[in-house]
Amino acid sequence: MKAVGPVIVAEHLTKRFGDFTAVDDVSFDVYPGEIVGYLGPNGSGKTTTIRMLLGLLQPTAGAARVLGYDSLTEAEALRPHVGYMSQKFALYEELTVRENLAFYGGVYGLNGTMLRRRIESVLELIHLASLAGERAGALAGGWRQRLALAIAILHEPSLLILDEPTSGVDPLARRLFWDLIYDLAEQGKTVLISTHYMDEAEHCTRLGIMYHARLLAMGSPSQLKATRLPGPTWQITVGALLPALDYLKALSGVVDVGLLGNELHAVTCDDRHTATSLAAALHSAGFRDATVVGSAPTLEDVFKLQVAAEQARGEGR
Repeated sequence: MKAVGPVIVAEHLTKRFGDFTAVDDVSFDVYPGEIVGYLGPNGSGKTTTIRMLLGLLQPTAGAARVLGYDSLTEAEALRPHVGYMSQKFALYEELTVRENLAFYGGVYGLNGTMLRRRIESVLELIHLASLAGERAGALAGGWRQRLALAIAILHEPSLLILDEPTSGVDPLARRLFWDLIYDLAEQGKTVLISTHYMDEAEHCTRLGIMYHARLLAMGSPSQLKATRLPGPTWQITVGALLPALDYLKALSGVVDVGLLGNELHAVTCDDRHTATSLAAALHSAGFRDATVVGSAPTLEDVFKLQVAAEQARGEGR
């Protein structure tokens, strides 16, 4: 593996399919030991970006270097150094867990004692040892994802690229999967992981927000929440939730408001409102029981407002 600074350097990556732009001028870096999330809805360009990074898809414009390799001209040399788990990772249903690992180990060039050692190691690490003799096709969704991850790390890559690895599995399985990712990061792995789950995005060292082919923002979750909102956020308790929601949507200085459990969560422009002024506005509109306190911003706040700003820019173009 070549000596590198950043593990990934993406520079103005763009991919067009005819008149459709799947990825539009995306640039970012990933550094050793990071867990970098790539957050966005389906169809936002996450998978296309990943495929360009791996040299599986030629960019229309821009370039990328991964582990020091040019993704376009040195893709074959790069791939042995990356663990890639695609959205629909191909497991051989009729083979057992151990047999799947042995097959893919051979694909990676492992054999003999080295292959046996690595199989036992990943079975323990991913907590699959008790299921080693089970057919892959008989595994529940969360265990299938674990097996796919075990295969991706079998050859001891320093970089893991995981494309929506927890899509379609239950919340507990997702939490356990993330525990495994943290364990791998502590062992020195660098991870780029795409997701459309807000709770997963909170676990990342840094996070990129993708929408309609564009990278709208990138930073740590705390940085994004501190710098990408126009003002403070508020928790509002009121009896008539839906009428109060409609009122606040139309109130000057309120840029976003939504339901959060049995309360309302609002974002306002800086200096336009205080807890007192918001409560007074609600009281004067007939919501006499309304109370307002400051609340912590969320990544959902950031995502919704970044998307809204991008939509407004699109309408203005």
